[in-house]
Amino acid sequence: MWYANEEEFRTASGYEINGAWYPRVTKILEIKSKPGLETFWKEVGHYASAEDIKNKSALHGSLVHETVQRLVVGEKVDIPEAIRPAVEKFQNFNEEKKIFFYPEHIERRVWSSRYRYAGTVDALAEIDGKFGVLDIKTSTGFFPEYNLQTAAYVSALQEFEIKRLCALPKDIQTRWILRIDQRKVCKLCKATFRNKGGHEKIRPANSKKRDALCADGNHEWGEMEGDVAIREFPYIYKDVKAFMAAKILWEWENDYWLKKIGYLV
Repeated sequence: MWYANEEEFRTASGYEINGAWYPRVTKILEIKSKPGLETFWKEVGHYASAEDIKNKSALHGSLVHETVQRLVVGEKVDIPEAIRPAVEKFQNFNEEKKIFFYPEHIERRVWSSRYRYAGTVDALAEIDGKFGVLDIKTSTGFFPEYNLQTAAYVSALQEFEIKRLCALPKDIQTRWILRIDQRKVCKLCKATFRNKGGHEKIRPANSKKRDALCADGNHEWGEMEGDVAIREFPYIYKDVKAFMAAKILWEWENDYWLKKIGYLV
């Protein structure tokens, strides 16, 4: 990608923290191929339409994040109808799971002095006595780049200086991906229907049997319902290595601008 000037690159690609500039974790991970995204472009078939869907999907995701994050710290929130099934499903899920979100560590900016990168953690939370990074995704599944992103956050927060500056109550022990989505389920063939950002997608109940759908698409859809799941990923060693490899490649790709702003010499 080309930028008009150094300031545009700095703003688009990183954060200023304590007088130093750090590239963003999510920007670094844009260097990684995303086969699912490539499939999406092919399905839409038109760049402008795909960009519009992507932008609307991002707004949808931000709305879910903001609503859930306000609810978990005890704020009274009017839940938007567009995301009510997903949010109410999360509320029911959390009554059983009892995730404790640290209010002072929601949307927490973190950085690595050792490896020179930064990012914003959705939340630091405690589950079953474990304290760690919790990242919220509004997706249909758990994708590999999530592991790289959260491993980078965990690694940064395990640095002594960052732990002290962020005033962590205890050592980071693990990480979780919390997936919050919504869908309709066909009463006949159990296929699922999802509409995010205006992009409609029907998936068979069994992904290995693509033909296991109602004949001629005559589905009998139920009401929109929430779909919530959480997974713990306690081991970060390989993911941190993979993230650092992505960072090296990203730096190579952006060598010109990184030298212009003095990040690389």
